[in-house]
Amino acid sequence: MPKNKSHNTLNSELDAVSKSLKKSIKNRDSYTHVRGESLYVDDVNIRQGTFHAVVFDSPKAHGKIKSIDYSKAEALEGVQRIFTYKDIPGQNEIGGIIADEPLFAEDEVHFWGMPIALIVAETEFIARKARELIGIDIEELPVITTAKEAKAKGSLINKPRSFSLGDAEEAFKNCDYIFEGETFSNGQEHLYIEAQGAYAEPMENGHIKITSSTQGPTAVQATTARVLGVAMHKIEVDVTRLGGGFGGKEDQATPWAVMAALATFHLNQSVKLVLNRHDDLRMTGKRHPYESTYKIGLNKDLKILAYEAEFLQNAGAAADLSPAVAERTLFHATNSYFVPNVNVSVASCKTNLPPNTAFRGFGGPQGMFVIESAIVKAAHEIGVTSRDIQEANLLDENDTFSYGQIAKLVEAKNSWHAAKDLFDIETLEQEVEDFNNTNSSFKKGIAFMPICFGISFTNTPMNHARALVHIYLDGSVGISTAAVEMGQGVNTKMMQIAADVFSIPIEKIKIETTNTTRVANTSPSAASSTADLNGKATLKACKALLERLKMVAKEELKTKNKDITLRYEFVHINDKKSVLSWTELISKAMLKRVALTENAHYATPEIHFDKTKEKGHPFAYHVYGTSIIITTVDCMRGTYEFDSVKIVHDYGKSMSEGIDLGQVEGALVQGIGWMTMEEIAYNEDGKLLSNALSTYKIPDIFSVPKRVETLPLQTKGHDLAILKSKAVGEPPLMYGIGAYFAIQNAIKAFNPKYDMKFHAPMTPEKVLMGLYESP
Repeated sequence: MPKNKSHNTLNSELDAVSKSLKKSIKNRDSYTHVRGESLYVDDVNIRQGTFHAVVFDSPKAHGKIKSIDYSKAEALEGVQRIFTYKDIPGQNEIGGIIADEPLFAEDEVHFWGMPIALIVAETEFIARKARELIGIDIEELPVITTAKEAKAKGSLINKPRSFSLGDAEEAFKNCDYIFEGETFSNGQEHLYIEAQGAYAEPMENGHIKITSSTQGPTAVQATTARVLGVAMHKIEVDVTRLGGGFGGKEDQATPWAVMAALATFHLNQSVKLVLNRHDDLRMTGKRHPYESTYKIGLNKDLKILAYEAEFLQNAGAAADLSPAVAERTLFHATNSYFVPNVNVSVASCKTNLPPNTAFRGFGGPQGMFVIESAIVKAAHEIGVTSRDIQEANLLDENDTFSYGQIAKLVEAKNSWHAAKDLFDIETLEQEVEDFNNTNSSFKKGIAFMPICFGISFTNTPMNHARALVHIYLDGSVGISTAAVEMGQGVNTKMMQIAADVFSIPIEKIKIETTNTTRVANTSPSAASSTADLNGKATLKACKALLERLKMVAKEELKTKNKDITLRYEFVHINDKKSVLSWTELISKAMLKRVALTENAHYATPEIHFDKTKEKGHPFAYHVYGTSIIITTVDCMRGTYEFDSVKIVHDYGKSMSEGIDLGQVEGALVQGIGWMTMEEIAYNEDGKLLSNALSTYKIPDIFSVPKRVETLPLQTKGHDLAILKSKAVGEPPLMYGIGAYFAIQNAIKAFNPKYDMKFHAPMTPEKVLMGLYESP
């Protein structure tokens, strides 16, 4: 491919890609979404007599509960009952990884917004009015809000962990350049469109059905059973879809479902609990803020010889998923680069904030931001571009990650050079330089952001899934899996798999709700592994059914020929269409009493990880890619806009290019938001200040990049990806990290005296201060 392509040639290629995307299958939920017909928890047809619940939560971040007066609230007409920890028949514990989080506070509160009681009333309005009548007296205790302060006081969730490769201490002695620094990356609010919520219904014989907005139905089921002191088979959890999750509903959807079920357990009546936006913002955790330090050593050829980093993770008041998130930070601490000598550690620090939790990227972005900051610092001090150092250190085949896995089918250099060539980097950089030379009030900045993201749950036992497939008498198909549809298009991909195996129209296939009775003991829809795990199980079930149907076809057509296929709703022999149609084949199978139901199980092969040695092969494969971000900064106001983001992304062999492109663009904008405008703010008392959309800013139509161009990297895909179509949910978010450094480069073009900062997000206020900073 020529190195310097004309813009006309590039635009022609982009148009061709755009046309091919239009031909790809559409998200099957799109039609009902735009018509407002898609069903969520708040749309459930509630039973007559359903009660409504509201949570009473702590108005202080840390303290001992001296007294609570519920009398006025209980006396309010329409209030049915107020539940506290005293009403829990089982365990007052909802912690998943570590048992350190009560459903309701007992004697102490540990964060502002911690649930203390559940008010159940005839209407939500009455319940909210009752909440205002509750009196509480709390003896305040010291409040910790930052990870550094928590570490200094020895307030940790668990024992710190570290990964190492080579001998970093010795390698630093041979470095020509050594640089040290600090970074900070703030939290991020999930801001899913559908707030947290659940609807619990009493069934026969003491069973309870919960309709929940959760990414982890089994977690809801198991935790509810534990709190109620009943067996798991007594609890059924059903999920139609989520109005967004982004990790915020992996574990943090659980308490609201448990509370609703607790009320149903006692009242034998349906109970609905849906948080409003303000309650959701106040009571739920965010992406983890990180305070980190680094040390990086390079030789004169710009090779990184040694790298050290300490990550201090602000876990909040309880573990939640923090230990797992911290672990993934270590897995992605060196991003797309091979560093022969590494020593990185992470500590989950316990503070008095709501327990922070999973968020798209799951700790990986926080780790990548630190090494990218270290590279920028080194480039600035040495007098080269960041791109020079990035390109000199990209991963190659058979390089070793710090956790012991050997890199295979590496696309780091391929995606990097494809981006440079396809988007003509020399021309782009010249355009930025020319603009900056001729404009005094506006400056442009450009930055590269390569990514390398591992696909699998890093907790190996979680990498499994099941699928239940029915073929009905008329030839239509029903599929149940553990995959939760939350806007990522996974339902469409499951339907696509069955349609491809059976060679029938996708309209003949239905995806059932995600239900713990039909598919049990499931991992959550997370880690970008949902399509791979559940898709592989679905594929396995469909292929088993296909083999049975082929045997029926052989008998009916009286042939011993092995080359029997299903194509376009007919049986084919040696590529020739027979008289036996799909529907007739199903009828014949039924007459022969052949099973038309299959329950398949899939577990990712090859992966393993030994936490005692911090070594192994934890990922099925890695996703690679490179983005180029160009921004323009208004040097009078400190505002900025993103002119373009140009991406070469490793889809593998995408099975649904339109859906995957949507995931890339959505993740990118979410990553840019995290790095630029989305600033979580708590005061020193632990109270959330960014508690509304007037004080917490997210990218809107006016702040997204003017143009996003995404080209697929030409690869063979990976066998452990479903149909060789690589996971696409989380990896593209990291492209947004480049936005931070593009803005910094623009500031530097205006103010050569500006000292590079690594304190994200890069809000307009920080930009303005940097533009006019003096030594």
